[in-house]
Formats: sequence, C-alpha cells, structure tokens
Amino acid sequence: MTAADESSSTCGPSCTCAPTSGRIPLPARQDAVPGALPGDHVIEQAHVPAGVFAMGDATGDRNRGDGEIPVHDVRLPAFDIDATTVTNADFARFVAATHYETDAERFGFSAVFHLALAAPPADVMGPAAGTPWWLGVRGADWRHPGGRDSDVTDRADHPVVHVSWNDAMAYCAWAGRRLPTEAEWERAARGGLDGAKYPWGDDEVDAGGWRANIWQGRFPTTNSVEDGWLTTAPVRSFAPNAYGLWQMVGNVWEWCADWFSPRYYAESVPENPSGPADGETRVLRGGSYLCHISYCNRYRNAARSSNTPDSSMGNAGFRTVSLGPRRDASG
Repeated sequence: MTAADESSSTCGPSCTCAPTSGRIPLPARQDAVPGALPGDHVIEQAHVPAGVFAMGDATGDRNRGDGEIPVHDVRLPAFDIDATTVTNADFARFVAATHYETDAERFGFSAVFHLALAAPPADVMGPAAGTPWWLGVRGADWRHPGGRDSDVTDRADHPVVHVSWNDAMAYCAWAGRRLPTEAEWERAARGGLDGAKYPWGDDEVDAGGWRANIWQGRFPTTNSVEDGWLTTAPVRSFAPNAYGLWQMVGNVWEWCADWFSPRYYAESVPENPSGPADGETRVLRGGSYLCHISYCNRYRNAARSSNTPDSSMGNAGFRTVSLGPRRDASG
C-alpha cells in the first residue's frame, strides 16, 4: 500500500503538504505525559512586549484559500517565547525523561522529501497524492529524518522534525510550556515591524546575502544550495529579528495552538485571540526549506498553512511559549 493509500493530504500542492495519518485510529491522548516530572526546558527566551499589531496580509498573496485577509488589529499582552525552535537535543532530553513515543514512531512511517531520502527502496511506500516530492517512508521519525539509514548524531542543534502537533503538545506538558497562538506567533515573527513582509523588512530573502533557509533552484528537482542547506539548518543560522528570534521564516514550519479556518480573520476577536473553537487541522506558520517564491510564497510573516494534528513530516517542528493566563488550546 502506498503512502497515499494509507493517508490523505490536507492542503493541496504546497510546500507544507505531506501524507497525513488521519485515517489511522488514535488512542486517547492526554496533555500530560504519564509519570513525567516538570521538564528541563533550556531554550533561551525572547520577550515580546504587549501591544497592538496589524495581523494578516492584503498585498495579493496567491494562496487565497489560506485566509490572510482581512487585515485586522490584534492586541496581545506581553509574553516570552523560545528564541529558537526546539532542537533534536532538546527533544532527546524530553524523550529520555519520559520514554515518549511520537506519532511517526507509533504509525511506523512519516513523510520524507524525496531528495532527503536515506532508506532502502523497500521502505518507500510511495508518493503522496498531488505532492509526489513527498514520500511515505517506513522507519522515518525524529531520530531518522531521512529514513532508517539516517540519524541526528550530527544535527543536535537542528530543529526536531517528524513531530506532530500531538507530539509538540506532549513536549509542552512535560516542559511546563504551551504552543504559541497564531496571533502570538505572527507578532513575534514581525519583531516590531508592523506590516513588513519578512522579519527583517520587505527586502527579499536573497537581497545582499541569504537571510533564511528556503529553496534555491528549480523545485522539486534541483537545489543549488546557495544558502548552504538542502534541508534543515542549525537553529541559530542567519540573523535573529529585532526581538531576538531566530528563523521565524524558512527552515521548518512551526505548529501553533489554534485550529485552522480560512474564514477566521473575519470573525476574530481583537483582544488576545485563540483561534476557532474547533476544526480538523491545526495552524502551521513560517514556511520551510522547501518554500520558493516561484511556486509557494508562504515563508512570510503573515503566511498560513495547516495539517492534521497527527501528521508528521520532515519540514515541520515547533517552538514554545511560557505559561500565562490563556486557556489551554488542546480542546
């Protein structure tokens, strides 16, 4: 059975899409990892001040179904957020303490970009429907990002990938943290540059030197690797934004707490919004090493995408936020 047979794709032919595991029954999940003690979350924190910002983008994004409009003012209290995404070393510390098993490990496969494949042919289940550059690969997981013939020994400071929204929530419960809301993520990414296209302003990614890890060349077959990375880069590559946050765009997509709806911005509350009350997919933000302006311009501050909570792929990770008065977003 191919990956497409065992799973579905939730978002069409974009740089997010990967086989999802939504057809495989999930046992009940708890927000806390059973028996776990408070975790040792050691990632440096960036402080985002309280304030109002304009959320969304009305400049003509080609992905109309993403719901980046209407642009609307949002007021948020101050919060602290990880300066980087959670790394392989960070996630390994969590797994060592809790013996947690990720969704990819339980399902026995995850989605690998075809040029990153490091597995015997028998492990390849097939391409995802509509996105043939994604392969369902048996044995691919956070420890083996390209498949069973790869490992993360030399990638301790790279973002952990092949982690689902469920997995990110489990880490948060152990660490005494939470995922950022979509509004918090966008305010943090903007670094105080209200209305800017990117965390550094409106200049393109390659203006005067590479500013983010995205695709260079002809997608999905040829990457010139001008920025130095075919897949993930270390989390402190390039330069941080004005709030001290590294790689808010490019490198890996980041899970947010919210359910996704392309219509939510029209009904969002102006004060500290937490997304729709329910849904089928969770928000992903920031784009990844597979994004390119020629076919996918989702590596922008306002760009949105989503996938099912149990989906995992080789270009999605997460960062966390300190606990505050906001209600838990797991329901």
